[in-house]
Amino acid sequence: MGLAPALNAVPGHEVIHWWNWVLLAIIILGLLIIDFRGHVRKAHEPTIKEAAIWSGIYMAIAAAFGLVVWLQWDLNLAVQYWAGWITEWSLSLDNLFVFIIILNGFNVPRLYQQKVIMLGIVISMVLRLGFILIGAALISKFAWIFYLFGLFLIYTAISQAREGVTKEDEAESGQGYQENRFTSLVRRVLPVSEGFREAKLLYRHRGKTYVTPMFLVIVAIGSADLMFAFDSIPAIFGLTSHPFIVFAATAFSLMGLRQLFFLVDGLLERLAFLHYGLALILGFIGVKLIIHAAHEAPFWGIDKWAHSIPEPSIGFSMGYIVIVLLVTALASIWYSKRKSRI
Repeated sequence: MGLAPALNAVPGHEVIHWWNWVLLAIIILGLLIIDFRGHVRKAHEPTIKEAAIWSGIYMAIAAAFGLVVWLQWDLNLAVQYWAGWITEWSLSLDNLFVFIIILNGFNVPRLYQQKVIMLGIVISMVLRLGFILIGAALISKFAWIFYLFGLFLIYTAISQAREGVTKEDEAESGQGYQENRFTSLVRRVLPVSEGFREAKLLYRHRGKTYVTPMFLVIVAIGSADLMFAFDSIPAIFGLTSHPFIVFAATAFSLMGLRQLFFLVDGLLERLAFLHYGLALILGFIGVKLIIHAAHEAPFWGIDKWAHSIPEPSIGFSMGYIVIVLLVTALASIWYSKRKSRI
């Protein structure tokens, strides 16, 4: 079948052409260039006001892209995009916990944290595009892959629920960071300079080139994001099967991550029930994927009861995700206020 059909075909809809991909790439690259030249290039610590304004701008751009999808194709595809974007955005909040742990673990100066996160976003987009293309190719050939995606998301949901509020203290202290094997391997293979050299990744001294701790931080964040992709990509494929919509939703959820980091940094401990909310979302999508797989690729007599269980519609799925996030946020606010009074 090849990859081209998986990239272009929208079941029941007009074909998404190659130039749609080109325009999407131009938009994303343009935003990255504006972000880098306007904010990251000159090292500074963003104010809450700056982070709030730009977070709002990126969220407005992401939401507006859904309107473009609606006008270009139809409302159903737009709702798929919005549901995917909201899901990926909520998962990115969880990623921020890990970013804080890594940055604190390496003692990255606040002044240079923007560059680390920005480069981490670029690495994330490249890695996730690869996962999306591989996932699209597998789905186009093997419908049963949805069983694996569904079971993995249910497992991930259970893991999220077990984590609970334990990441609060880790994010504050940085003690929760443990260098992964890939980062340790890079440290052993490449010579590392002592201390940060401003925001430089490489440092030349006495005729020898060293990588700086800043380089190691980016490696740590990039390799950590590789693990994030294992749950985020199956999750969004549970809401839409088209790689264009999957990548667009993923890319726009990542675009405002730098600003979001500085906006919610210090407030993340108030999201005490975030992991439980994400567990409910991932578990729901996991069950949805298994139901979808039962309809598409039944086995072991599963087809006898599969059609008696309707697959949740994209409208219902989006409503469920939004409600869970709202309840999670409200419950977290109530809990943090109650905790502050004790």
